[in-house]
Amino acid sequence: MSTFKTLVRNLGPGLLFASMAIGTSHLVLSTKAGAQYGWVMIIPIILANLFKYPFFEFGVRYTNVTEKTLIEGYLNRGKGYLWFYAIITLISTFTILAALYTVTAGLFINLFKVSDVSISTVALGLFVFISLVLIIGRYKFMETSLKFVVSILFIALLVTTFMVLIKGNVSDTSNFAPPPLFNDAGILFLISLMGWMPTTVEASSWVSLWSIEKWKGEGEKPTLSESLREFNMGYLMTAILAVFFLIIGWATLYGTQTELSGNAVTFADQVVQLFTVHIGSWAYIFIAISAFATMFSTCMTAHDAIARVSIDVLKLLFPKSLFPSKKYFFAMGILTLALINYMVVSFFSANMGQLVALATFVSFVVAPIIGYMNLKNVMSEEIPARAQPRIWLQTLTYAGIIFLSLFSLYYFWIMVF
Repeated sequence: MSTFKTLVRNLGPGLLFASMAIGTSHLVLSTKAGAQYGWVMIIPIILANLFKYPFFEFGVRYTNVTEKTLIEGYLNRGKGYLWFYAIITLISTFTILAALYTVTAGLFINLFKVSDVSISTVALGLFVFISLVLIIGRYKFMETSLKFVVSILFIALLVTTFMVLIKGNVSDTSNFAPPPLFNDAGILFLISLMGWMPTTVEASSWVSLWSIEKWKGEGEKPTLSESLREFNMGYLMTAILAVFFLIIGWATLYGTQTELSGNAVTFADQVVQLFTVHIGSWAYIFIAISAFATMFSTCMTAHDAIARVSIDVLKLLFPKSLFPSKKYFFAMGILTLALINYMVVSFFSANMGQLVALATFVSFVVAPIIGYMNLKNVMSEEIPARAQPRIWLQTLTYAGIIFLSLFSLYYFWIMVF
């Protein structure tokens, strides 16, 4: 019982990781994977979660042992490491948040039936509201509120998946033929799916920063085993929920030749209908709110994390610059990100497909590089031998780096030839 109480008390960074991950990669990509390609897509989902696990785990490990952020670790390995991560963060600034807010705005329009309002207008309202919540409530409010959101979402999806399986799969259309997976379109989709499954690899530093913020607020740092236990619970939850979304997409759409739209509003309606067709129209409002809450929490965690990372990177790259106090610098970061991504959303309008494809492609290509950078951090002299990852985890890391690198090379090969 004491172990359980300790786990609950330490809930925070791992929970925020789960909340942030259960967004586009799950609601959009996992559902689409099941709907278009069937249950076989459980294989790349499991492989992505397995091979990327060490990349994220090392962020928790390094920060707990050294009490430094993973980004500080990059600087300690060499300024080139930090500059590379800074470029990736810059790309994320213009893609990830815009994609997340576009999907969330589509769900909002679907939920409240405000079809006369544009995606960019709704996104602007979300940017303003979430920015105010983050600036005023800060980390503690975000952590507390998301404990309820993630718990309810997990239970709701567990029940929904069970009901979908009980009812059985929809009937195939008479001329249905499974789409090929290893053609240009299939490989591009696999890149997107694994690029953001369970989430983008650069988010390993996000968990690192949240850990530091939680310790500062509570004045107490958990042991390494406690931190890893809390993170592992959140990581396992993200993997299970990805399978849930895959099953729902497979059972309700596979074989019907229904194509999920790239338009945010249309897609939102299709996703909600996936659930209500099997449960009943009475559940529409509950499912719509759950889906919106999923994306809303993802927007909030990603917005907070990218602001923190950007500030950390800037301060480490330009230590002699005169920055304002951290409180005001954080507020400036939140508002700047909101403004930049609002302009991106306005430019792309309702077509979220291009945003998601670009963001996931970049995440996939840089994943093995960031994974190697994280391995260098935890194998450095800053980490005592007893706290360094065991041989099996190091082996899994190299396997993940090789797997993702070969897949990226294969993608480039089919694009060129």
